[in-house]
Order: sequence, then C-alpha cells, then structure tokens
Amino acid sequence: MSDKTIRSNSEVVLIGAGIMSATLGVILKELQPDIKIEIYERLDVAAAESSDAWNNAGTGHSAFCELNYTPEKADGSIDPKKAISIAESFEISRQFWSYLVEQKKVPSPDNFIKSVPHMSFVWGDKNVEYLKKRFEALQNNPIFSQMEFSSDFEQLKKWMPLVMEGRDANEKLAATHMEIGTDVNFGALTRSMFNYLATLDGVSLHFNHEVKKLKQREDKSWRIKITDIATGDVRKAYTKFVFIGAGGGSLPLLEKANVPEGDGYGGFPVSGQWLKCTNPEVIAKHQAKVYGKASVGAPPMSVPHIDTRVIDGEKALLFGPFAGFSTRFLKNGSYLDLPLSIKPNNLIPMLSAGYHNIPLTKYLIEQVRQSPKDRMKALREYLPTARSKDWKLERAGQRVQVIKKDENGGGVLEFGTEVISTHDGSLAVLLGASPGASTAVGIMVDLISRCFTNQIKTPEWQSKMKTMIPSYGQTLNDKPELLAELRKHTSEVLKLKNS
Repeated sequence: MSDKTIRSNSEVVLIGAGIMSATLGVILKELQPDIKIEIYERLDVAAAESSDAWNNAGTGHSAFCELNYTPEKADGSIDPKKAISIAESFEISRQFWSYLVEQKKVPSPDNFIKSVPHMSFVWGDKNVEYLKKRFEALQNNPIFSQMEFSSDFEQLKKWMPLVMEGRDANEKLAATHMEIGTDVNFGALTRSMFNYLATLDGVSLHFNHEVKKLKQREDKSWRIKITDIATGDVRKAYTKFVFIGAGGGSLPLLEKANVPEGDGYGGFPVSGQWLKCTNPEVIAKHQAKVYGKASVGAPPMSVPHIDTRVIDGEKALLFGPFAGFSTRFLKNGSYLDLPLSIKPNNLIPMLSAGYHNIPLTKYLIEQVRQSPKDRMKALREYLPTARSKDWKLERAGQRVQVIKKDENGGGVLEFGTEVISTHDGSLAVLLGASPGASTAVGIMVDLISRCFTNQIKTPEWQSKMKTMIPSYGQTLNDKPELLAELRKHTSEVLKLKNS
C-alpha cells in the first residue's frame, strides 16, 4: 500500500458504472463537450450488477405487458396513468439510443436490442375480465393502439405455442399481444456507452475503486475519498456535482453524504433467481415475453414471466424471477449491508414499513422455502409440458426497494425508482429498481433539469436536447402523428418491427 494520496478535480463525479451513470455521462458530454467527468466503480467491469443481462428482466419495460402498472381501482375501473407514463419514457429511451447509433457512438443495435413481442397472459374468469378491461383502457391511447386481445384458443396457440401446449381447450384463458415489444441487453448497451465515454477527452474511468466517504464543503462542492481496491491507494476527488447511481449501493452512500434530503430513507433488499432452459428445442419454440399476474403480497419485480432473451447473440429462455431474501444490497455485497443501513433517522420508517408489509414478508419466506418441485409447479402454470431436466436454477441480481417517510412520520415501501436531489443541485441519488434501466434516459433528463437548472435553459442545451431526443419537452400519447413518425424512425435505426 502506497502512502501517497492522489488528488483530482472535475465538474462531475459519477459513482457506479451502470446504465444510469453511462446515460448521464453521455448526455452531459453531448450537452457540454468540455465537461470533465470522473467515474468510479467498485467492481472490475461496467454493468456487472443490476444492469447485467442476467440480473434484470431486459424487457424494455414499456408497460406493454406488465400488469402491475395498471392497477384496478376500488370501483373496478383500470388506472392507465402509470403505464402511459412508462411507455412514454421508453419512447424517449428509443430516441436517444437511435441518436447514439446514428452518430456511431455505439455499435450496431443488434448488440443490445431485438424485437420480441410482449404479452400478458391470465386464466380464470376474474383475471380474464380484468385483462379485457385493461386492454380497453389502454387501447384507447395512441401509445397502446397496436395492442390486440384474444381469448380464442387457436389465436393464443399462434401467439405462444409453447405456453399453450398441453392445455385444455375449454380452460378460460386470455392474452394481450404487442408485436412491437423489445428485448434489451442493458449490460451490452451500458458497456458500449462506457467504451464511447472512455475515448473522450476529460473523461476518466476507474474500476476497482470504492467510495469510502463523501463530504460537502463550505463552497457547496464535494470531497470524495476513494480507495483503489487493487493497490490500497487513496484518492481524493473534488467536484461540483456528484451522481450516485450504484444500484443497491446507493443507499449507504446517501447516508455517508449526510444531507437532509436523505433523512428517513431506508432500503429493503430482495434477491432473485431464474429457471433457465437448457434444451435448445424448447428455447426455439418460444418467441415472446409472456407476463402473468403477481401473487398476493409479491413485490412487482416478482411478477412471473416466461421470457425470450437474446444475450450475446444467443437466444435464451428464462422463467421467474423467484424472490428471495438476503441482507446484501448488491449481488457482490456484504451480509452486513442491511443492518449497517439502519440509522436513527430511518429506524421508525423501516419498522413502520415492515409492519405494514407483513404479506410481503410472508411471501418472501414462502419463496425462500421453495423446493425445486415447487419451482417446477410454478413453471408448469405457464408451460404445462415443462420437464425438470430441461431447466436449471440461476442466481439473478439484488434489488433494494425504497423505504421512505410518509406524511404521518411512519414509513412506506416504494417499488419504483426514485431520484433524490439536494436543494442546491450538487448531489443526486437514484434509489429503487423497476422500471429502472428502460426509463434511464427519461430519468436522467429529469435529473439534469433539476441539477443543472441554469444550463438547461440555454438555447445551446435546449437545441442539443431536441437533437438527441426529438420529442424533448413534449408528450407523445396526445400527438399520434408525432408518435407514429418517431416510432417509424427509431424502428428503422434500431432494426425493430414497427407493427
């Protein structure tokens, strides 16, 4: 271990080399080419945690098939607001990725995105009725106008032959179908963006570097203490702006930053596992992402789905995820992550959230106790002819669900993503999980408007934003012609189906 401390100065420090930091780094360099950015990642490669292809659903969460984004209200009607918002956000991501491809800042889109239909699939009278209502509530919106619904056995066989194998033709079944769904390898996309960033002047990327301390100085800038895990060398980075996009590692770093905006935040870790198909003949029979309904008390990330994936050029078939519980906040984290995250300012919200989420605790205990036989039983609800010998269990990623204070001083468990920014705009932290990566571009655009308030108002930044994201500043669901034009363009650039 060396005695020397390395010092550096930059305008921006990004902590965590996942999809969020990659997206923010690229956008900021496009907006201001001379901006100096330092990136620190505790692992030896980019996108090895939540952004890795095996650690997330890769759905391109566009709300086409995820039933948890369309809750049923007390009066029986369907609330489509969240689904519309997420679908809009995914269109923003598509525009930005198209810009990167056109400008040759990332390689061919074949490396990270493919057309894979998105489907919702249910059984039983009540669920079929819900799906029909959901379809009617969504299809009225231009962004979902291509959605199809069917309860016809023969039609369902055409859409998902493997799922329909061995089923009784008299069973009450229904599905919705969106041909324009996608499968996204966020690990490959993230690494491509970091490869591009590494070629630019003023960007330094440090792997095997762990952030130990963050302290705001009197002039509102930040001093960050970092350790080189390989050599033990200590670095001190001085910067005007810090973004913490470290997945499950974000909460402990927010606590170290010691800002009032972080008071009361806690985290509840949920781990995941997949059943992965090992039989090429079975894999070849399925070409869709088929999502079902979550069990009562299950977190949204545990909505079961039978999923066609394309990872590193190879087609794969996954079922799950099966939830588990670990006190780690990261797949490569420590078992002390959860206990060490409990502080005086978040103890009450965490206890309160635990008390109000007893069904979730019960669900997780049941999931942890599942045997291989139990998991195969769950799989056979989606694939009645599934054979145990064709599937093996794989460990997936960790997600830390956000716990925060409610208006009564207690705590509430949130299942979305949440950006916390300080009042002076010098620090921003991303907490939470789904829909995460799919909406990264929209989340980072919003973060820039909060934290770079003066710069974003300039004609130069406004113009560049519209170049990267043609719909910037507009909504698409109320502009069907613009939506159709942009979908056509992004489909051509990204080599996707448009209808």
